[in-house]
Amino acid sequence: MTILNIVRLFIHFFNYFCMAYTLLLSVIYLIQLLIALKRVRRQDKQKISEDYMRYADSQNLLPISLIIPAHNEQENIVNNVKNLLKLDYPEFEVIVVNDGSTDSTHRNMIESFGLYPIEGAVKVKIPTQEILGVYYNADYPNLYYIDKESGGKSDALNAGINLSRYPLFACLDADSRIERDALLILGNEFLKDTTTVVAGGFVRIANGSLIEDGQWKRFELPKRMVERFQIVEYFRSFLAGRLAWGKALLIVSGAFGVFNKQVVIDAGGYKTNTIGEDMEIVVRIHRFMRTHKRKYTVKFCPEAICWTQGPMSLRDLQVQRRRWQIGLFDTLRAHILMTFNPVFGSVGLLSLPYSWLFEFLGAVVETLGYFIIPLSLLLGELNLYFFVLYFCMATILGIMLSVGGIILEQNTRKGCMSSRQAMKLSLYAILENFGYRQLITLFRFGGVVRYRKYKGSWGRIQRREFNARVERKSS
Repeated sequence: MTILNIVRLFIHFFNYFCMAYTLLLSVIYLIQLLIALKRVRRQDKQKISEDYMRYADSQNLLPISLIIPAHNEQENIVNNVKNLLKLDYPEFEVIVVNDGSTDSTHRNMIESFGLYPIEGAVKVKIPTQEILGVYYNADYPNLYYIDKESGGKSDALNAGINLSRYPLFACLDADSRIERDALLILGNEFLKDTTTVVAGGFVRIANGSLIEDGQWKRFELPKRMVERFQIVEYFRSFLAGRLAWGKALLIVSGAFGVFNKQVVIDAGGYKTNTIGEDMEIVVRIHRFMRTHKRKYTVKFCPEAICWTQGPMSLRDLQVQRRRWQIGLFDTLRAHILMTFNPVFGSVGLLSLPYSWLFEFLGAVVETLGYFIIPLSLLLGELNLYFFVLYFCMATILGIMLSVGGIILEQNTRKGCMSSRQAMKLSLYAILENFGYRQLITLFRFGGVVRYRKYKGSWGRIQRREFNARVERKSS
């Protein structure tokens, strides 16, 4: 058999494999969407979103430490802290950890809150980079500020855990906003079910929307197409993907999640040599709890809302998605022995294999398909009509998934988005299949092939002052 024949045979096999793979993945996404829709409707019937109000003033709610790692966050850090101090929760503390910022983050915090250094030993439960100082002001009795040498987000979270006083902690991004009742919703999960060790909230794209003092005021579509595509994408991935997995969920967004502190400490704290700390800590908690045969629950609560700034340019979007793919690969490699291992239940037999086969390898298969399938058409190795049929089916399924995400959004936040806005987003649910999704796949593929180069680098994404016009008025 000649080399040309081998190449033709490979192309012929890959074409059909790629088509079957894509259609199988689309069907799995569709099943996830249907499961998520069923769970949303069941939650709506039980009025779970209102259940937490019964505990708003309860002294039984476990107190929470809010840990905010900050590296060069001068645009947002002060207003974010002010909003956090207004949260509806019986007892909480806010711990800001400045991780070696080179901008005005440190000065802004000190001057805005009149902070001064305090003496006192910090019990080191998890080793971290050197702590340069701990700051406080009696006028803000539940606010603490840590200044430390740069060690990355994970190291900053570990430093916050060491200083924290309470049994629960929440990890929050410095450039995000959580709604004022979001903490109550997640804290309530630990009260209703004492086996809960992790509870994650729903991260929404804030671009274009009006948010004031942690309260959502009005939904508006951003001007840039790249931002609108992300809104559709987040509805699909957060609502459909995370609701469907239930207790076998592998990731709670680093922008907003609440954890049982002792469980995290027992599991060894956040891993400092990864840029995918949000997924890695959840997988490690699964591993630790299963290995020690402890009963536990991981939950996703779509009613607990966190607003975050999505990248405003394709360049920043590339940096973000490359980082996500590297973090995924890092976590899967670190816990490869859990994959297909029945000891770890549905996590080992379903969640991790799915992540390997579709979340990680999907970027590789799809990218190769972009080049090999057109080449095979030119070489006459693929029937044109068959290809058109496949492309139409894959596109229709993709549109169904995105529109389904918008429908889920309408079910979870009735009245927040007008019918006209939903129709506009539905148009973008169609358009994203013709360029945007292919770009996202290429960005993810870049994370696979350049893993060694970027595995220790977060990359810099341009930020702007969060709702600057609104917060200047309210401050």
